[in-house]
Amino acid sequence: MKVLVTGHKGFIGSYIANYLTEKGHEVEGFEWVEHVVPDVSAYDWVIHCGAISDTTERDIDKVWAHNYEFTLRLMQVCENYNTNIQLVSTSAVYGNNTSFKETDPVYPQTPYAWSKFLIDKFLKENGYENFGMLVQNFRYFNVYGPGEGHKGDQMSLVSKFQQQAAHNGVIKLFEGSDKYQRDCVSVHDVAVVHEKMMHETDACGLYNLGTGKTNNVEEVAKIIAKKYDAKIEYIPMPTHLKSQYQEYTCADNAKLHNAIAIRHWHTIEEYINATN
Repeated sequence: MKVLVTGHKGFIGSYIANYLTEKGHEVEGFEWVEHVVPDVSAYDWVIHCGAISDTTERDIDKVWAHNYEFTLRLMQVCENYNTNIQLVSTSAVYGNNTSFKETDPVYPQTPYAWSKFLIDKFLKENGYENFGMLVQNFRYFNVYGPGEGHKGDQMSLVSKFQQQAAHNGVIKLFEGSDKYQRDCVSVHDVAVVHEKMMHETDACGLYNLGTGKTNNVEEVAKIIAKKYDAKIEYIPMPTHLKSQYQEYTCADNAKLHNAIAIRHWHTIEEYINATN
């Protein structure tokens, strides 16, 4: 297949592009330019990873232009050429839910989460089956993996702890982290899902993309500290994060498992132990 990946220089987009190339697909990339929409006429699929994903970004006009307006224009040109599209949403739309099924209520807390929710809402209201192409939309849970260094404070907790342990020998952990549970999914598994959904099904719709299991944040820090022989230092949570810090995330991924066969979700232990 010929695939265009937007945001192909970012953490997830670059991994997906490389993975698909290794699988024998012809892959090209596109990075956001104001008022420019790519020519999608030659592609079988567009994977739209490009977005402002910084959860602390407060420039609403900027987030709106990148994440909402551009996405709608991209969908429009895909429909014009019957080019299938995979979109990226986020589990952040659920807010402080304790149940995470695609049909559950949502409570977005940030401009980023709102921009993704509004695309989800647009697709639901117009009907995924009513477009002139296949439309698959994935709500990513907490994605981690190699290549996150450029993200700074926006790195996954796994990569952030890894970097701190390797460079400083100390992991800085928010107080009370034993109370926080996260569904952490490896970027490799994310890429596998994207490829399988293109290859193995013609289903449309919204899908949670997570492992369906949780990791205690403190336990994640301990796994990484043990690997790097590092210490853990407990620090207060910054005030600006308290209102948006989810206590619990766990994907109900039954719908995804019904669409494709997923034999194994990699664990954090497997990932860390395979890291040099």
